[in-house]
Amino acid sequence: MIETKNLSHSYRAGGAGNEEQALKGLNLKIEKGSFTAVLGRNGSGKSTLAKHFNAMLLPTGGRVYINGMDTLDEKSVFDIRRTAGMVFQNPDNQMVAAIVEDEVAFAPENLGVEPKEIRSRVRECLETVNMTKYAETAPSKLSGGQKQRVAIAAALAMKPEILILDEPTAMLDPIGRSEVIKTVKKLNREQGITVVLITHYMEEAAAADRVVVMDGGGIALDGTPKQVFSNVESIKALGLDVPQVTLLAYELNKAGIDIAADVLTVDECFAELAGLLGGNGK
Repeated sequence: MIETKNLSHSYRAGGAGNEEQALKGLNLKIEKGSFTAVLGRNGSGKSTLAKHFNAMLLPTGGRVYINGMDTLDEKSVFDIRRTAGMVFQNPDNQMVAAIVEDEVAFAPENLGVEPKEIRSRVRECLETVNMTKYAETAPSKLSGGQKQRVAIAAALAMKPEILILDEPTAMLDPIGRSEVIKTVKKLNREQGITVVLITHYMEEAAAADRVVVMDGGGIALDGTPKQVFSNVESIKALGLDVPQVTLLAYELNKAGIDIAADVLTVDECFAELAGLLGGNGK
């Protein structure tokens, strides 16, 4: 669904002629129906990469293909943006309507979708994100997590095949973060939507099929969550953390306690410890 070939992107910085390279010859393939988390410290290029996935930014070198469409082809930009829906960090910056159902209907209306189809999409998308009962509520009355779920519903109303989320939980409390990630996982699992999640929360990344760690405009690590997070020293060298239970397993191993280094969840850690203690994990 997504492919970058030697992708580079430079921003103008300071005076004339000065450029800062945010992406450097990056090659990446993301398969249909997958759930990929992208990690990296500030300035690593992860948000710049995300904006290339729906042609908000265009390559200054190399190519980006979305379902076979070249983002540098002006004739394809409209179809690319229908294929790849984008949800940003601050939901307030995305709200344009006075009530929730109008917010979800906004993009289809601008595409000239038939009113009957719009009503069907609004109903379906609000149901998908569990926000049906708030259809006639003003977005300003919602919590942060609820607003972000409305933003996801608005993106879904475009019928995208790809959902790109650029740190959608950064401004939310733990409950709001849980609501949003639960919704994203449901969309990926039940509807087969390809998900790209930009995040700095390791526990969110652990829920993905694949984790890509960026540094200095390139890819530093790439693999399953277990493969990536078991490299604790490498992750820390990149200025990032690992899930808390993975760090616990790492410290226990350093202390001479033989426990699997790739545990990601509390349940996995409990089972490992119960086995060491001669219990049955119950």
